[in-house]
Amino acid sequence: HCKIDRLKFKGLCCETVISGKKVLLLKPSTFMNLSGQSVTEAMSFFHIPPERTLIVFDDISLDVGRTRIRLKGSAGGHNGMKNIIYLSGSDLFPRIKIGVGSKPEGWDLADWVLSRFTNDEMKTLKTVSENVTDAVELLLSGAPGKAMNRYNS
Repeated sequence: HCKIDRLKFKGLCCETVISGKKVLLLKPSTFMNLSGQSVTEAMSFFHIPPERTLIVFDDISLDVGRTRIRLKGSAGGHNGMKNIIYLSGSDLFPRIKIGVGSKPEGWDLADWVLSRFTNDEMKTLKTVSENVTDAVELLLSGAPGKAMNRYNS
């Protein structure tokens, strides 16, 4: 564990070890649709290629608590991923998508994704947090197939 509180790369970050690998955890402080600025700055500084840069993000196309792991691909409509792909020039990023549920009719998308989860959703997300932690460890230890079989539901 590490406290993500160091300001660098237009975000908050910390360095830790996961599955025996030195890892930079980065939470961009930019607007979500500009998160590629933060991610590509860190990638450039450490000379990290896209295929070794794991992106974890929310996804409105998945129900709350569902996860989907992909090793590469399009942004799938997510503006943060669009910016990361655009600024890096690559879509070879492994990613873990965490479902936040679809936007209810009449809601503004930004208001929906920034709204609070219900108590039941928070309980579900606690389990999701544990699953994502395990998935990250599997991905970093070279077992992407096992991670996808276990957590792509």
